[in-house]
Amino acid sequence: MDKGQFAILRFAKYKGPEISNIEAHNERTKEKYASNPDVDTNRSKNNFHIIQPMDKYRAMSEALIKQYDCPRVRSDSVRIVETLITASPEFFKGKKKSEIRGFFEHAVDFLKQELGEDRLISAVVHMDEKTPHMHVSFVPITPDGHLSAKLILGNRKTLTAWQDRYWKHMVSKYPELERGESASKTGREHIPPRIFKRAANLNKQAKRIHELLADTNPFNARKNAVELDKLLRSFIPDYGRFATKARLYEQTIKDLQTDKSRLEDEKEGLQSDLKAANDKVKSRKLDEAQLKADLYNLQRQMEKIPPEIVAMYTGKRLNREKGD
Repeated sequence: MDKGQFAILRFAKYKGPEISNIEAHNERTKEKYASNPDVDTNRSKNNFHIIQPMDKYRAMSEALIKQYDCPRVRSDSVRIVETLITASPEFFKGKKKSEIRGFFEHAVDFLKQELGEDRLISAVVHMDEKTPHMHVSFVPITPDGHLSAKLILGNRKTLTAWQDRYWKHMVSKYPELERGESASKTGREHIPPRIFKRAANLNKQAKRIHELLADTNPFNARKNAVELDKLLRSFIPDYGRFATKARLYEQTIKDLQTDKSRLEDEKEGLQSDLKAANDKVKSRKLDEAQLKADLYNLQRQMEKIPPEIVAMYTGKRLNREKGD
């Protein structure tokens, strides 16, 4: 059965204390990943680097900023942009590790051409989760020497152009990969826009939680504790509901694939229905891949919250439910 094989490229911006958290995840310096059950630490030995970091992410970022003498650098400027690169699971089936390495090396070549090789500080491939994927971390310094993730990534239209250029680069070597229609054309009519907006809002809340956890000191502890308590009471149950909803959409897409299989087994005269089913499955497979990436990012945000805090707020929520 023919399944869509999509090339996937996603960006995330980080600043301040968030950088050490993504470094710990990417470089696998943590012992446990309780909130991300997909990580199998027994297989982590199979992970590999395309670009090996020479120092801590934050130190390498600051060194590059100093080297380029970037003007008007603020304390809250984005210092690291992380690029998640992968493909649909079907693409990797049956491929040897050397072939998988070749795929990711080709993807890194694209980022070198787009950004400049010296801006890339790490490119690590994770083989210890369900689908091979790569995290490429770079310092967002523009060609004219400004530190600006906004100028490099741009707006929605610019990001669509990024996706177009990436697909053209990848398909030159892997013609089986599909681009898929952009969200601006499809309107995300299959998975409601509110689901993707909810993911973005949860990521924003999570970042604020980590800022408060990292920046609390004797002078602001009481004020921060009040804001942190309010955020955690909302974030933890909302994250649970989002994860459940995301998995429900995964099941819907699997049901669509079954409908397509049934049509393939029927007699002639159903070709138009078969094409419609095939188009629908491909479109929803792309949405599924994007939704999985959103869920994956939120799982990583949950990893950063100390487990004792998660347990405390989960317990508070359960107690309130019992008392209702």
